[in-house]
Amino acid sequence: MKKSILLFASAALFFTACNNSSTEEQPATQETTTETTAPAVDETVALVTLEGNDAMQYDKTEITVKAGQTVKLTLKHVGKAPVTAMGHNFVLLKPGVDAEAFANDAINAKDNDYIPADREGEIIAHTKMVGGGESTEIEFPAPEPGTYDFLCSFPGHYALMHGKFIVQ
Repeated sequence: MKKSILLFASAALFFTACNNSSTEEQPATQETTTETTAPAVDETVALVTLEGNDAMQYDKTEITVKAGQTVKLTLKHVGKAPVTAMGHNFVLLKPGVDAEAFANDAINAKDNDYIPADREGEIIAHTKMVGGGESTEIEFPAPEPGTYDFLCSFPGHYALMHGKFIVQ
């Protein structure tokens, strides 16, 4: 009798555990937010993680930080394509810079990670170019309050990979 009860209890636990990982359709858990307020290590540091994929998409189209914070941005390429075929970077432009014109000029700057040398003065911060499975980090002071454009400058990516960097 004790063996039957023990066997029954074990089976019940097994089926309960298995039920939690059923094949029923579950809501997606991958973050697909379009806006994020950067979490802070403390009031002076904003941690930002931005992901790019093989479908030429960032996982965020808005990033919000506070003026005066140090921004620690990590760019992760969660795809598999190599940097030569599907490279991504993060470029934060100064106010008034035409993002589309910048992206068009970047096409000819392959030797400089698609950062046009004659337009470097129009950039607040940028990462290096990364390929599938790679990541890179940069650290920079948040600019004055306002809304700034960010983009990926790899040829053709600007059309889908751009957003607003909001400083409060």
